[in-house]
Amino acid sequence: MALLTEREGPALYTTRFALMGGRAVVRFVDVRGRAEAEALARAVEGEALRIEAKFSRFRETSVVSEINRSAGRTPVAVDEETDFLVGAALDLFRESGGRFDPTVGALRMVWDWKSRRVPSQRELDALMPLVSGASVSQRDGTVFLRKPGMEIDLGGVGKESAVDRAAGVLREAGVPSAIVEFAGDVRTVGSRGDGRLWRVGVAHPRRAGKVAFALNLRGDAGVATSGDYERGFVRDGVRYHHILDATTGWPAHGVASATAVAKTAFEAGRFTTLAMLLGPDAGFDLLETSPGVEGAVITDSGEVRATTGLARFASLPAGAFPVLERLRRRA
Repeated sequence: MALLTEREGPALYTTRFALMGGRAVVRFVDVRGRAEAEALARAVEGEALRIEAKFSRFRETSVVSEINRSAGRTPVAVDEETDFLVGAALDLFRESGGRFDPTVGALRMVWDWKSRRVPSQRELDALMPLVSGASVSQRDGTVFLRKPGMEIDLGGVGKESAVDRAAGVLREAGVPSAIVEFAGDVRTVGSRGDGRLWRVGVAHPRRAGKVAFALNLRGDAGVATSGDYERGFVRDGVRYHHILDATTGWPAHGVASATAVAKTAFEAGRFTTLAMLLGPDAGFDLLETSPGVEGAVITDSGEVRATTGLARFASLPAGAFPVLERLRRRA
């Protein structure tokens, strides 16, 4: 923890912890002293870990595991928080034309990113009937997977929600300035205490440890990035990764990474997921035309396509903005 002033006054606190297979970093400014700051740090970590325990498909005691165990047998009563996330996942299913599907979890039986196992088409074909967002029933506070063997996975919406909830803990406690980062997804609270802009680096999808570009943000914002480099491998010149196109069972292709900036990390995450699955053309068009959202896609070939509004706060060359480039050519 580092003090911003040597005596009384605001202090900058930092806490780090493991979360969802990655790392979480939370920095916040507070004036109430170290004891209060440590209590806040524990509260933020506790909220993040609560969400992980509740929605992880790898935890036998999670609500997701309970829903999956009950597939084809009985509906499971869920609380408002779970109902919201399931509904959000099904909205993405519809908006993506089925490319995103929360029931794609059934395919984990044949895809293994750690051992670098690539399934055969026959293996995928055998499981594809279980990938069916249309077979998820959500009514009267219950969730039911109609087919035995189906598995729902809320990982596509859960992490960004956790970022926002953690930021909410700090805001409700009266913290004036904070930045929360969970494995690359970010939520800022207020403005930086030193008067500068928030600076958020976007990972380069092909150069480990390098930044593709930076975002300079003022005030509250949510940032999310999805990429084919997070969990994946290359075999025989082909890149395989965990963002699966549910209409085929194979990894989405065309976009190496997608980044979005919105009011919340949850909203930004929806758009990065869609951009990854829709491809570089339709994905970029979605970012460019959606109100309240700015972003960029980096294609498989390394081309950066950024929305017009991103020019206000991103460190990118002029050629990265296709719409602005077309306007310049017409002038």
